[in-house]
Amino acid sequence: MSQPLLVIAAGGTGGHMFPAQALAEAMLRRGWRVKLSTDERGARYAGGFPHTVEVEQVTAATFSRGEGIEKALVPLRIGRGVHAAWRQMKRETPAIVVGFGGYPSVPALAAASLLKLPRLIHEQNGVLGRVNRFFAPRVDAIACGTWPTTLPEGVEGIPTGNPVRAEVLERAGAPYIPPGDYPMHLLIIGGSQGARILSNMVPQAIVGLPDDLKARLRISHQARGEDEERVRAFYDLHNLQADVQPFFRDVPARLAESQLVISRSGASSVADISVIGRPSILVPYAAATGDHQTANARGLVDADAAILIPESHLTQQIMTEQIAAVLQHPDTAVKMAHGALAQGRPDATDRLVALVETYADKGQNR
Repeated sequence: MSQPLLVIAAGGTGGHMFPAQALAEAMLRRGWRVKLSTDERGARYAGGFPHTVEVEQVTAATFSRGEGIEKALVPLRIGRGVHAAWRQMKRETPAIVVGFGGYPSVPALAAASLLKLPRLIHEQNGVLGRVNRFFAPRVDAIACGTWPTTLPEGVEGIPTGNPVRAEVLERAGAPYIPPGDYPMHLLIIGGSQGARILSNMVPQAIVGLPDDLKARLRISHQARGEDEERVRAFYDLHNLQADVQPFFRDVPARLAESQLVISRSGASSVADISVIGRPSILVPYAAATGDHQTANARGLVDADAAILIPESHLTQQIMTEQIAAVLQHPDTAVKMAHGALAQGRPDATDRLVALVETYADKGQNR
């Protein structure tokens, strides 16, 4: 019997691609073949996928970017992408198509709808993104990474949690070393593309810490490419040990080593922090659709595992105070780490795999 084929449709940010990668890894281990359907931008984020995953680039577009002639061409570009995906699926019919959001997932999900193939979507955030909101009534099931998830009226979701990559699972529940009189690791991440507000505020906040605390810090700071040199120079000026990069390929290892994480509250970041179990200060992206990053953070905050600072309240002084509140109080830090771990869903990938196989089986009996 030939291997069943799974087509994963995902957009070009880590928030979409990391859980998609986790599902791909798991399905390959179960004897499936996996294709990733994405656009040119998304393909740049596919480097972490297993090499046996075939990447199919399709044309995709969004009305939220560009202007004038570019917006006018959006329907044509989407149509071309849907037609290309439809032709690919006619040549080789997938057992199921799973979308993870982002406009590059539109062609494969639309083609699967036209062909009446089994299809489901996974929503990472507590509020559906635009693409997933459109497809929610048009798929067989909606897997929810954050629970509860705000869904359209009449649409039900299935809580699965957010799948994390194998390299995160390898460090699930790694023992936490509380802050103390020794080198301490501080990790600053802003999602897969960095966050300017964190690059503007956090280095200054660190400088405001007591000298004995600053001297023990070993900082990993993810900064946008255009901010990288400025942030590095600031740390150097103040004699702070900092590794500044636009993208860390070893985030799970750095997370496991950290005494404290300062981060946006994208769904994948929250999932990684929870599965490994680390105290965090979360600054939700204020412009996120439906304020979904605040919804993502709610579980950790309610479990006293994270400190939430809205962008509108973020100042250097407040960030300094909150960093000190964790790193100068080991007992608090340990409780936060345990609270984070209790929120983790290391079985999220298994839950999603079970859902995929269930609906693929139902498709065979249609």
